[in-house]
Amino acid sequence: MKRSAILLSGVLAAALPAYGDWPQFRGPEGNGIFGSEALPLTWSETQNVRWKTAIHGRAWSSPVVLGDQVWVTTATPDGRELSALAVDRETGRIVHDLKLFTVEKPQYAHPFNSYASPTPVIEPGTVYVTFGSPGTAALDTRTGKVRWQRRDFECNHFRGAGSSPILFRDLLILHFDGSDHQFLVALDKSTGRTVWRTERSIDFKDLGPDGKPEAEGDYRKAFATPHVAEVAGQPVLFSIGSKALYAYEPLTGRELWRVEERSSHSASTRPVVGGGLVIYPSGWPTGQVLAVRPDGKGDVTGTHVAWRLTRGVPKKPSLVLSGDVLYMVGDAGIVSGVAAASGDVLWSGRLEGTYSASPLLAGGRLYVFNEDGKATVLEAGREFKVLAENALADGFMASPAVAGRALFLRTRTHLYRIEDGALTGRPGP
Repeated sequence: MKRSAILLSGVLAAALPAYGDWPQFRGPEGNGIFGSEALPLTWSETQNVRWKTAIHGRAWSSPVVLGDQVWVTTATPDGRELSALAVDRETGRIVHDLKLFTVEKPQYAHPFNSYASPTPVIEPGTVYVTFGSPGTAALDTRTGKVRWQRRDFECNHFRGAGSSPILFRDLLILHFDGSDHQFLVALDKSTGRTVWRTERSIDFKDLGPDGKPEAEGDYRKAFATPHVAEVAGQPVLFSIGSKALYAYEPLTGRELWRVEERSSHSASTRPVVGGGLVIYPSGWPTGQVLAVRPDGKGDVTGTHVAWRLTRGVPKKPSLVLSGDVLYMVGDAGIVSGVAAASGDVLWSGRLEGTYSASPLLAGGRLYVFNEDGKATVLEAGREFKVLAENALADGFMASPAVAGRALFLRTRTHLYRIEDGALTGRPGP
């Protein structure tokens, strides 16, 4: 297949707002790229803060932005109460604070995770939120009224949910990759009715890499977010499960092909697409990044993997692909620029701290956020060049959002609007 035959999905752009808003995990095109050249280079608790608003609970979901609203989800630390909040984009005032679900006996969530880690997806009039098997709901963004909800999906997330939903045409698509069940489901976004459900095709009954039966949940769960792109003029749903990357027909859920990677599991990123390749990190324990040609059928593990990279690769932060350069931030702070066509490392450097948030590319700059609250801005290109280092109180587990000329940053305790020339440290009412 010619490299020019694969494009970022125009169908997604038709379903979601254009640039200027941040409607889903990783932005308008789901790839962590924003075109603005006017984002702030420097900030602190006393510089370029338009507003700062406390968000109750404990949650790692990222903010989404549409029109005059910023939405996030949150949960009590014990997972018994699950909520969604809307914040006024201009003032930081909380407009809606909605307790959606009460859970009598929450599943176990690893202390590193939270009970509200999946990021919402929003379109004009409706925001869709999920907490995994405890509940999924569609909300009226003006009134906060619940349009529909689903609480009937059985899935033991084993260490907590993490996969974010996406919209494709009239479908809301979700992952459920747990220790007991592994499947995708597409819901009618207007009613919440199930349109299709597809079970993962990997047989989990064999042995794991350590020779033990794969009944242990760590070998079976995953936290990844799906992505739709066009291949040869047709939309394809790329979906990372435990031990495999799958390609499906998004309207039917029919599997087209898969790449198996039995040595890895628990993938937690969103794949990137471009230059005739689908590129993604495979997960734990050691992890690697794989680039796959997306034109196969069936099991293409031995035929369609273009390259693999094993050093300095991320397990939690997603990748950024811009032109012919792939940017990645490893969990331990190794940041690299990689030739997307070959997997050759062009440059690398080490940053302080550990990383869970996905990086952002905007205006020729790469923004990287660590778990201690430090944000490093690098020049995007073919060399390692730090432009600025910034810090906010508390750390970053959520990924950044952008709208207009502002960064919307969620720390462990607060939501910030960061913007050049903003009033300093003005809290949201």
